Amino acid sequence: MPTYFSPGIYVEEVPGAARPIGPAGTSTAAFVGVAPDRNAHLNEALAVNNWTDFLRLYADGDQLESTPLARAVFGFLDNGGTRCWVVNVGEGGSVTGTGRKRAGLDLLEAVDEISIVAAPGFHDPVAHEALLSLAERTRAMVAICDPPPDIDDISTLTRVATPGSTRPAKPSDTDPAAGSGSGGGSGGGPVAHRPRQSDFGALYYPWLRVRDPLSGELVLTPPSGHVAGIWARTDALRGVHKAPANEPVRGAVDLGQLVTRAEHDVLNPKGVNVIRYFPGEGIRVWGARTLAAEASEWRYLNVRRLSIAIEQAIANGTRWMVFEPNDFTLWRSIRRDIGAFLTRVWRDGALLGRTPEEAFFVKCDEETNPADVRDAGMVVAHIGIAVVKPAEFVVFKLSQWAGGTETETIGG
Repeated sequence: MPTYFSPGIYVEEVPGAARPIGPAGTSTAAFVGVAPDRNAHLNEALAVNNWTDFLRLYADGDQLESTPLARAVFGFLDNGGTRCWVVNVGEGGSVTGTGRKRAGLDLLEAVDEISIVAAPGFHDPVAHEALLSLAERTRAMVAICDPPPDIDDISTLTRVATPGSTRPAKPSDTDPAAGSGSGGGSGGGPVAHRPRQSDFGALYYPWLRVRDPLSGELVLTPPSGHVAGIWARTDALRGVHKAPANEPVRGAVDLGQLVTRAEHDVLNPKGVNVIRYFPGEGIRVWGARTLAAEASEWRYLNVRRLSIAIEQAIANGTRWMVFEPNDFTLWRSIRRDIGAFLTRVWRDGALLGRTPEEAFFVKCDEETNPADVRDAGMVVAHIGIAVVKPAEFVVFKLSQWAGGTETETIGG
């Protein structure tokens, strides 16, 4: 505190008791791929806020060939996205850099605002692994993986792919059945197209038929860009706690494959989010799962993304506490600030409970911070949240009823 030496009036500004924690952004996407202008801003991460920005940066020329990256950015903006980052890797470029030079997805680690990442046009096991590794390493984003465009056997989406298992082997003279579509890959195993299990990834099937924004022709395109836009739209209209499913896909006029109910029964437990066509509603996203195991607590996208948003908001809003005296005052501030923030999250409908006490708890006291923890320079707070799960299976039990009424006479 200041020291006073002469008589007089001194005015001190005392900070308020509460330091509100603001929400973290969840709708900024990033796309890595090949731009229409193959040499435009090679391996630079640039922000795009509208379609005009993208054309100026990556399609400034006549008669440029469209790419999955261009269609993904257009689909993202068309479906409700407002801001994304783009990295052009050029013709024949890699989705990641090397040990000596950062490129592709590596450039996105330095951009803190990204919460959705995809690589339209890259759908091999190497690209899938790079996307999932980036999301898991940063723990601040979720990766959207694209399947290959020509999958006829949906069972291949239930098996984890390796570089040698993504295409059928050539038929041999001794085994005419090899390479028939259900046979082995180049390594002798079954054909597989699914990324590995991950709490920070999602897979959508099938591809979409859309009108190309540059040529005007109807073409098939990976679904990741349009899906990322649907995530951003759902976040803006309902909140990140709402599962980004049962939503129309703007711009999609057809699907690469029409998935049946029986096929969907096989894909959904494996974490494959199916895009379905319904005669009365049109083309809709009909799945909201991550690539986590069926028994994982992170198998739903909205649960994973809400947890990321809460973690990021708390980390950003409590940075002032670093190097503060580790005493009862700091512990009380932690409980107060985080409790106030989670109360707002509960009021938005993201947490389950009739009262805040049922929806979350924040514990930071002598029990969580004994002497050995304080001596190590640490302050520990335990936070528990009851996240709302989506109603994925709506069950109505219908039975026959004999009917009849009972008549009661009052005052007769």
